Amino acid sequence: MSDVNKVVLAYSGGLDTSVIVRWLQDNYACEVVTFTADIGQGEEVAPARAKAEALGVKEIYIDDLREEFVRDFVFPMFRANTVYEGEYLLGTSIARPLIAKRLIEIANETGADAISHGATGKGNDQVRFELGAYALKPGIKVIAPWREWNLTSRETLMAYCEERDIPVDFSKSKKKSPYSMDANLLHISYEGGILEDPWAEAEEDMWRWSVSPEAAPDTPTYIELDFERGDITAIDGERLSPATVLERLNKVGGANGIGRLDLVENRYVGMKSRGCYETPGGTIMLKAHRAIESLTLDREVAHLKDELMPRYAEIIYNGYWWSPERQMLQAAIDQTQASVNGKVRLKLYKGNVILAGRQSADSLFDDAIATFEDDAGAYNQKDAEGFIKLNALRMRIAANKGRTLF
Repeated sequence: MSDVNKVVLAYSGGLDTSVIVRWLQDNYACEVVTFTADIGQGEEVAPARAKAEALGVKEIYIDDLREEFVRDFVFPMFRANTVYEGEYLLGTSIARPLIAKRLIEIANETGADAISHGATGKGNDQVRFELGAYALKPGIKVIAPWREWNLTSRETLMAYCEERDIPVDFSKSKKKSPYSMDANLLHISYEGGILEDPWAEAEEDMWRWSVSPEAAPDTPTYIELDFERGDITAIDGERLSPATVLERLNKVGGANGIGRLDLVENRYVGMKSRGCYETPGGTIMLKAHRAIESLTLDREVAHLKDELMPRYAEIIYNGYWWSPERQMLQAAIDQTQASVNGKVRLKLYKGNVILAGRQSADSLFDDAIATFEDDAGAYNQKDAEGFIKLNALRMRIAANKGRTLF
C-alpha cells in the first residue's frame, strides 16, 4: 500500500505527463493534482484542463506566471549578464525554480504528500525541480516516473495510453515535430531528431520564432530601451510590464533574425548534449544591459561582476537557484544596479544587435578627461610615468637578477 495519498504533478497535457497521471493513479493509488504553468509557451496551455478532467483529475491548477517569471527570475538573472559556457542564455534552466516553487505552494495548499514531474533521468530538469523542491520543503516526497517505470519510448507510451484509455491524439495524419521542444517567454529549445548528430545543420523549417539572417529585412530596425536599476522598463518611450518587454523584444528580434544558437553543452549529469535555441529578446537584453553598465559601473565592480558571472551561471544551470550562495550573489549583484539607469539605442540588422548609442544621468564617462583634444588640465599625463614604473618594478628586479622567462 502506497504511503502517498495526494501528489501534485507538473502537467503539460502532452503524451508523457498524460501517461504519468494514469501511472500515478495505478501504481500509487493516490489522488493526482495537476499544475500547468503558463510561462509563455503558447498554445499548449489551453487544452490542459480538458485533458486533466478526462483523466479524472478533480483539482486542476493552471496559473499564468508570465509576469512573475520575467520580473523575479529572468530580470534578476540578466542583471548579472548571465551566460553559461560562453553562449547559452539559460532559457530552460531559469524556468525550473519557478515551477518548483509553485509545485510546493500547491502541495501546501492541497495537503499533498508528494510532487511529481516528467523529467527524464538523463536530463538536468530532474535535478532543478528536485533541488528546488527540497530547498523549499525538505520533507517532500518526489516521484520521478522516468526513473521507475519501463516505458522507455514513444511507442511504449502510446501503447500504455491505448491499454488504459488515456485521451491522447494518436492521429497518424497530423505531422509531429521530430524535436523535443521546450518554450517559455525567454526562449524555445530544440533537441533530438537530426540534432543528435553534431555535424548535421539544423533544418530551416525547425525554427519557430525567428527568420534566418539571410531572410531578415534589408533595412535595419532601431529600438530605444530605458533602464531602471538594471531592468528594462520601456521600449521606444512606452512603459511596459516585464513580460510585455520580453514579448516585444522577442518579436522585433525574431523578425530581424536575432537569437539563434546551436550549442553542444555540458550537462550537469555528466554527458554532452547538442541543442538549438532561439532567444531573440534575451540576446537583445544582454547586449543592451552590458552597454548601459559600461557607462555606469565602476571599473573594478564591472570586472568583479564578470568574474562572478560564470559561477552564477553554473549555479542556475545546475539547479541551485534557491541556494544560499545564489541569494548571496544576487544581493551583491543587485546592489551594483542602483546606478544602472539610462537609455540604450540599438540597431537590429540581419542577426546582429549593434549598439547605436547610450546615455545616463549616472554615467561615469567624463568627456573632459577622455577627450583627445585639449583637456584644459583635467588630466596630468606625467602621472602615468610613476604609475608605470611602480608596476614594472618587480619585473625589472627579476630581469636584473637574471630571472628571464625565455
